[in-house]
Amino acid sequence: MTTSSFLLTHCGAIMTGHAGSAARHDGAGIRVIDGVIHEIGMLQPLPGERVIDAKGGVVYPAWVNTHHHLFQSLLKGDPGGLNMSLTDWLAATPYHYRARFDERLFRLAARIGLVELVRSGCGTVADHNYLYYPDMPFDTSAILFEEAEALGVRFVLCRGGATQTRQLEAELPSALRPESFEHYLADVERLTALYHDPSPTAMRRVVMAPTTPLFSVMPTELREMAAVSRKLGIRLHSHLSETVGYQDVAHAKHGCSPLEFVARHDWLGTDVWFAHLVKLDPEEIVLLGQTGTGIAHCPQSNGRLGSGIAPIRALEEAGVAISIGVDGAASNEAADMISEAHAAWLMQRARGGEAARPRYAGGTFEGGADQATVEDVVRWGTTGGAKVLGLSGVNGIAPGCAADLAVYALDDPRYFGLHDPAIGPVASGGRPRLEWLFVGGNVVVQNDVIPGLDMAELGSVARQATRELLAAR
Repeated sequence: MTTSSFLLTHCGAIMTGHAGSAARHDGAGIRVIDGVIHEIGMLQPLPGERVIDAKGGVVYPAWVNTHHHLFQSLLKGDPGGLNMSLTDWLAATPYHYRARFDERLFRLAARIGLVELVRSGCGTVADHNYLYYPDMPFDTSAILFEEAEALGVRFVLCRGGATQTRQLEAELPSALRPESFEHYLADVERLTALYHDPSPTAMRRVVMAPTTPLFSVMPTELREMAAVSRKLGIRLHSHLSETVGYQDVAHAKHGCSPLEFVARHDWLGTDVWFAHLVKLDPEEIVLLGQTGTGIAHCPQSNGRLGSGIAPIRALEEAGVAISIGVDGAASNEAADMISEAHAAWLMQRARGGEAARPRYAGGTFEGGADQATVEDVVRWGTTGGAKVLGLSGVNGIAPGCAADLAVYALDDPRYFGLHDPAIGPVASGGRPRLEWLFVGGNVVVQNDVIPGLDMAELGSVARQATRELLAAR
């Protein structure tokens, strides 16, 4: 689709994704020219201008998802790993099924995950894809870019993979063999040349993203990856400190914390972000803040796997760049940005409340409701994500920024009675009807429908694919 110019009118509320008094705009119109926000306010149509009526809907910046595993969209609710914590779950579900993904199933899973995200108002997706092995007969990277382009969303490929395996993978099929380090680097360079766009509003980016620093590569390789990525001008991403297991392994193998380990190998900085960061020592939080390293906060997956709740308020106060990711659907059966934002809002408050003690035992406060506002969560999930990904032109709802806009119609009883409709999509949860989703001014969703998508057919194909996977377990 060509870039759009239009006037969005009758906005019931506008959340900008910015901080403090700039978090909301009291205007009712947003003018977009050539895919860029031109002005916001009480605006009148210009002669010949296309007018789109928001019908009193709530307008947010399109969400920016900074950590996903799209291939897991066909692995939701697997009974084999449903009640397991991270390491056992990895063996029971994603590693168990990973070799069964051929080109057809991989493409289907990617499509399902992207559709789920888009219908929540997500305009940018960073997928941490680790489905690679030697002599692979299909190109998972190309499939992901193709599926994202078909929907019209911004896509960041975090090129995962491993040059060594964990014991939990040792008995799995040969299709899960690790890559050579030389092949891994060569493929990242190939993908960067083919797809990476360094511009501030890029539709395609590539990131160096070995699956885990502690388990997937040798320490010397980790340092070389950092050097190569910076030479190529791409960012670095991986999992870290998701559970106490990371702490145990780092101390046993390297005599230091996980953060100290990656710091020794040049894996901290404003061009680096890690998923999870649930288990952190105070000095690690300081180090993350001092280096401007980012986090993809994944509250639902961390809750589902029993990993804990990341200390987001302490991280932000230390100077860490905060963003939100949904993680894979195999550990998050609702892998969309609305449910993730709702969980982030509640779980940070719950974490704050966990620290409360009665006054007779020295306590000074009752609860943690001040730990996250709705405005905080919108900022983390939109402009925070764009900052982590280096998309400086995707900076919320402000003049000069890309017109990545989600318009929600709060016409479900879940949202009736709200004194402040602006908070509805985050505070009330559920899935508000998506009246419009624009990415770069282009229509991605209209009246809760993705143009050209047969949702019933997609559901039918997904159910058949799930039956195939279950039969092969």
